[in-house]
Amino acid sequence: MPLIYDSPTSFLGAAEKRVSVFGMSGLGKTRLSALLRAAGDWYHYSVDYRIGTAYMGEHINDNLKRQAMQVPLLAELLKSDSIYIGSNISFGNLAPLSTYLGKPGDPGKGGLPFDEYMRRQALHRRAEINALLDTPNFIHRARDLYGYPHFVADTGGSICEVVDPDNPADEVLTALSDNSLMVWIEGPESHTDELIRRFERDPKPMYYKPEFLLPLWQAWLDDQGVTAQTADPNAFVRHAYRRAMAHRAPLYAAMARNWGVTVTAAEVEAVRDAQDAVALVAASLGRPPASA
Repeated sequence: MPLIYDSPTSFLGAAEKRVSVFGMSGLGKTRLSALLRAAGDWYHYSVDYRIGTAYMGEHINDNLKRQAMQVPLLAELLKSDSIYIGSNISFGNLAPLSTYLGKPGDPGKGGLPFDEYMRRQALHRRAEINALLDTPNFIHRARDLYGYPHFVADTGGSICEVVDPDNPADEVLTALSDNSLMVWIEGPESHTDELIRRFERDPKPMYYKPEFLLPLWQAWLDDQGVTAQTADPNAFVRHAYRRAMAHRAPLYAAMARNWGVTVTAAEVEAVRDAQDAVALVAASLGRPPASA
């Protein structure tokens, strides 16, 4: 697809620089976005924050209240509007959203019934698509309401699960690429190993498309000889994350090949400030297009 900037010069000379960064969580999307924001003339749009506030906030808060209603004192205070319970989600702390998504398996180990887990996955899918489609509106708001000339969209790691990078009419990718330069942060195998080690230490809920998740879940149950009610939630999400790394890599690559440009995680690690970040994005426009 045609890019909104066709060369390093056109990007560097643009009065309004607009980029959308994507890639696996942990490779530097939020850090790069924060460095640009720190320059003072970049608006930082966090897709995950938008998901957790505008689209999932009510579900998250209702779940917190449901837990509180199990405590008689808190239940009485809630019913009399004497206390307020809500999440404190922020750019740097997305735990309320992650916790709400949950993990399937044994309730005694913190798991969710599989039907409820899938219901929450479906809610997240709709929320993520809506938040991504909100990007053009936030570009307009950033400029016209707040006076920011430049804009960076910090997308979630599961963007590749809600788009079809080989479909030239994909609604989400069209909206993003028509209004911003899509920049993939590509991680080498060494980063993959480190991301897996990090996840092993602290397994977190994630969103996966049903076509990937359902057969993976059933095969894992069969292999482990357990049921949906006795499965270890953390063991399954560790298993799913390892498979997701291989599943998502070609999807990200196709997004970059068909809709944007590529920088490496090592290049992002070397970025010190907004000036370096702008130079890196500009340099990516001077490279030969990725091959199929």
